[in-house]
Amino acid sequence: MRKLTYGMNLSLDGYIAAPGDDIGWSAPSDELFQWWSDRVAATGLALYGRRLWETMSPHWPTADQQPGATPAHIEYARRWRDMPKVVFSSTIDKVDWNTRLVTGDAVTEITRLKAEDGRPMDISGATLAAAAMRAGLIDEYAIVTHPVLVGGGTPFFTALDNWVNLNLVETRTFPGGVVLTRYETRR
Repeated sequence: MRKLTYGMNLSLDGYIAAPGDDIGWSAPSDELFQWWSDRVAATGLALYGRRLWETMSPHWPTADQQPGATPAHIEYARRWRDMPKVVFSSTIDKVDWNTRLVTGDAVTEITRLKAEDGRPMDISGATLAAAAMRAGLIDEYAIVTHPVLVGGGTPFFTALDNWVNLNLVETRTFPGGVVLTRYETRR
């Protein structure tokens, strides 16, 4: 059975994007960028919602070919492009870059994917992750909290019908006061 992790940058007040989908407040330090790149390298399958896919897919497939690309960006771009991905959407009809599209029920497909053997899966995108969270499919939360209050926007967490008890498995501080906390779901 595969492990499913939901991890994203978020503001101290719990948002992954400020109003207007602004994520400018979450620019990573070199150390944090490397941490995210290493997560991509360790991911067996990445699950994306449409909105995050539309944010990532115009840039990362060719970021390693852009003038001035740093070695870290080149490495991340190659890792991202090579990583198998699934995009869940009912509004787009084409995906590229080692990616397949799922237009049906996300919870059913994520449940099926978790039951397979394989390397860990990451889920990204608030709407998609919320469906998995409500269905009890998330095994780990990797929360990268930035020291900023954005006052609104897209929340990391969704409303739940029941409590989810967690065990803290890691904390780490990055430059700029950014703090990683990783929690595993207590089953």
